[in-house]
Amino acid sequence: MSFPHPSLINRRELLQRAGGGFGALALASLLERNPLQAAPSLNPLAPKRPPFPAKAKSVIWIFTNGGPSHVDTWDYKPELQKRDGQELAGFDPKTGFFPGSVGPLMASPFAWKQQGQSGTWASDLFPHLARHVDKMSFIHSCWTQSNNHSPALFMMNTGDTRMGHPCVGSWATYGLGSESDSLPSFVVMSDPLNRGLPKGNALNWGAGFLPSVYQGTWLKPKGEPIENLKALGSLTPQRQRAQLDLLAKLNKPMMQHSPIESELAARIESFELAYRMQSAAPEAFDVSAEPDHVKQLYGVNQKHCAHFATQCLTARRMVERGVRFVQLYSGGMENQQSWDGHADLIGNHRGFANESDQPVAGLLADLEQRGLLESTLVIWGGEFGRLPISQKGGKPGRYHNPHAFTVWMAGGGVKQGFHYGETDEIGHKSVVNKVSVHDFHATILAALGLDHEALTFKFQGLDQRLTGVEASRVVKEIFA
Repeated sequence: MSFPHPSLINRRELLQRAGGGFGALALASLLERNPLQAAPSLNPLAPKRPPFPAKAKSVIWIFTNGGPSHVDTWDYKPELQKRDGQELAGFDPKTGFFPGSVGPLMASPFAWKQQGQSGTWASDLFPHLARHVDKMSFIHSCWTQSNNHSPALFMMNTGDTRMGHPCVGSWATYGLGSESDSLPSFVVMSDPLNRGLPKGNALNWGAGFLPSVYQGTWLKPKGEPIENLKALGSLTPQRQRAQLDLLAKLNKPMMQHSPIESELAARIESFELAYRMQSAAPEAFDVSAEPDHVKQLYGVNQKHCAHFATQCLTARRMVERGVRFVQLYSGGMENQQSWDGHADLIGNHRGFANESDQPVAGLLADLEQRGLLESTLVIWGGEFGRLPISQKGGKPGRYHNPHAFTVWMAGGGVKQGFHYGETDEIGHKSVVNKVSVHDFHATILAALGLDHEALTFKFQGLDQRLTGVEASRVVKEIFA
């Protein structure tokens, strides 16, 4: 059996295209008369105007991987200090994975002090960040759906405990595009000290069912930040440009015939972006050109925090150049290699706080002095908190707590020196103005001018969204 040439069409298709063609001619005539209107861009990363006034243009998320203890960092509980060593009545030791290791209530081993004009309680883990508490909005009543790292990481990043869903950074760039035409719209930096990726690996910054162009670009912590970015020696810029132009020419008929080919558009744009990045990316990633006083502010020249300081400084350089979403992971894969203080809570949290305290404080100060803090939403937080009880075995630690944890935000239109929500008197569960992960995500999108209910993508016959189908709300109270 022979088939007609793919370029041939039947009578019905001819009439359909002809009818549509007359309308297109009229539309083209109208567009010529009104230069403010433009045809839709085939570039999936073309910048888009948010549907609502945006308080922030970009996001930097300091992801404290492993689950920092809220009752040892930003959520002071005097009652927990008083009840040190007492049993927690009614607590089910089978709540976690180590029922034989459940101990009594454990007071915070860190010294606490009220800081700033807001009188914010902060532990001595953060001597540098304590000076910036009046810039921060704290949400003390967060809760999540899993007490296991991988699903909790997926939940915090993608809004679902299962793998394969788009992350917040992907949704943000899908909704808003990129302000930069020569750098990725979404950049991820993992722990640089050979401690591995967070559990779940690159799925934490994947695009899921969204077009792949929206996935995070992972910067390698060692060597060249982006693999295969340099052109082969025999391939001149002119030859590269000619190849890309030919590729676009060959694909253009398909794009015009079937504009819903989003993956094809994404693939074409990825080639074009890689070409532009060859000159822009090395300059953007090179912090050596920064003045000495800026490096000192971040702690780039200090051995104990140089690695994270470099990443925080790189994050500032990214948003300065139009990158939409930057995520930095403090901590790697396994237990003591992250903020996962099962054992030796003091050593674990002091170590990671020592690495990140000055760099993050430097980031806040640097963004503010450059006038970028107002347009950049800075987030600090992990996938869950820690229980107020001790975990026995070796030096005491704390087990995972999905019922309560604290995140803070700064810049991006949030109130300064503000506290929202409360946990109970010992920090076990969120009890006042509880904030789910979906509420948290809705709030991030709102800061960017996006409606979490309207930002959807058709997949498997459904209009999918970051915040799922459950009722979610924007925490409007934290915005100025």
